Amino acid sequence: MLSLGFVYLSTLFQLLIPAATAIASRTKPCTHNTFVSLGLLNINVLSLDVALGNAAWPSPSSLLNAYPTTKNYTIDVCQLTVNYTHPGWNDKITTWISLPLDSWNGRFAGMGGGGWVTGSLGALSQAVFQGYAAASTDGGHEETASIESWVLASKGNLNWANIQDFSAIALDEAASLGKAATELFYGRPPKYSYWNGCSTGGRQGHMMAQRFPAQYDGILAGAPAINWDKFIPAEYWPQVVIKELEYYPSPCEIDAITKYAIQACDQLDGVKDGIISMPGLCHFEPLSVVGKTVRCTAPNGTIKISKKAAKFAASVWAGAKSSDGSSLWYGSLHETPLTALGGTKCVSLTSCDPVPFTISADWLRAFISRDSSLDLSTINHQVFNRLFRASVNGFSSVMGTRDPDLTGFKQSGGKMITWHGMKDELIFYNGTEDYYRQALEADPELHDYYRFFPAPGVEHCGGGPGWYPGDSFQALVDWVEKGVAPDTLRAIATPSATGDAHPPLRTADLCAYPKVLTFVGGDPDRASSFTCK
Repeated sequence: MLSLGFVYLSTLFQLLIPAATAIASRTKPCTHNTFVSLGLLNINVLSLDVALGNAAWPSPSSLLNAYPTTKNYTIDVCQLTVNYTHPGWNDKITTWISLPLDSWNGRFAGMGGGGWVTGSLGALSQAVFQGYAAASTDGGHEETASIESWVLASKGNLNWANIQDFSAIALDEAASLGKAATELFYGRPPKYSYWNGCSTGGRQGHMMAQRFPAQYDGILAGAPAINWDKFIPAEYWPQVVIKELEYYPSPCEIDAITKYAIQACDQLDGVKDGIISMPGLCHFEPLSVVGKTVRCTAPNGTIKISKKAAKFAASVWAGAKSSDGSSLWYGSLHETPLTALGGTKCVSLTSCDPVPFTISADWLRAFISRDSSLDLSTINHQVFNRLFRASVNGFSSVMGTRDPDLTGFKQSGGKMITWHGMKDELIFYNGTEDYYRQALEADPELHDYYRFFPAPGVEHCGGGPGWYPGDSFQALVDWVEKGVAPDTLRAIATPSATGDAHPPLRTADLCAYPKVLTFVGGDPDRASSFTCK
């Protein structure tokens, strides 16, 4: 999972909610002639493939083991593959559109990607199984493409066309092409259009709200990779700290510090469940566990927590700093796995090498240094400071995706739900909270159309011991179509006592920010034992 960088999710469509009732059947044949007029004014269609096909029921990911399904079949679709270019840009974009043959629910869905993957054909399966016409785009490069093949026009020169496609342009065009194809096939446009994505998909959802606010009636944007120009270089900060300390700790040693932090702050919310629900109250001092003995496996042995390892943890929690000590970006929260960004590979407990996180390494090499052969071991604190500022200066308007002015989205009548796991090991939770605060300052009525739900104990887009908001997409649909604004999101977690991933499960109703999930007594595995304050 971490090798990709971001969990590639379009799994937020609920596996347990009934498939939407079909309200229309196809009115045109699934042939090229039906879609011969498909196109946009600013593109040249290079090829259009139209074929009868089927979408396979997507296997539940490991993140959704709590949502078991026995379904194992396919659904017939009219499958479109559109290849096109922007005149003068020398780019090539592929957009996939899947149209259910007999079960269209009158709606359209745009599906997001993860990491450097803009989207994929496979992302459409769960949408069409729920009756949606759906579209996704490759953003101008294949998901297996090397970073330099689409980011660099040549050494030292960026391919700005491809970068713009990935960042924003292709997302807007996929929505327009998808909705146009839907109308051509069914004889009428979709009544409602939705975006669904997590991580990069969450950033994409925010980009749509910020730049193309009329495309979607509802946007679900989980664990959003917004503030891209800041948080991506900040992901490399743990590796800078390791270099400056001249100490490469084993994952076992670092995980032990995290474990002690959780033990120290777990019950601040009144419940011992391995979750730090109120991280603002956690002031654990890692130096307090220096000298503690830790038993390790792979490599096997025992090790005592060192002072340098404690300093490493403290620096990562504090967040990226400039050379003068001022803050550049937020750090990880105390319960997040530090090895995700501060990874090392060890042949013994005292012989380890750094393993940078792939996405941040790609960013510093290709986008910022414009040299895919850059030796990352040369990045000390001073160099990091320069690269961080170059990232902000060069990409805040391209990839930052942090414009807090959502006036256009508000005026279009759109609704957006964002949730973010507070144990997210890849995207800093506080960055999302910071964005929401800024948007709230820009518009005191933000809550009327955009709500943010912190998810205690949840890792990146899912996983961890915390409460995963499994009903988030249906909550969005109800908000858009019935006017039922969600004050809470029903979420599930593994039971606090057994850690068993099978029912019965812990339940909680996640609170809309700025309210906080608060234990009021009773069975901590039941939602009724918590309230929002």
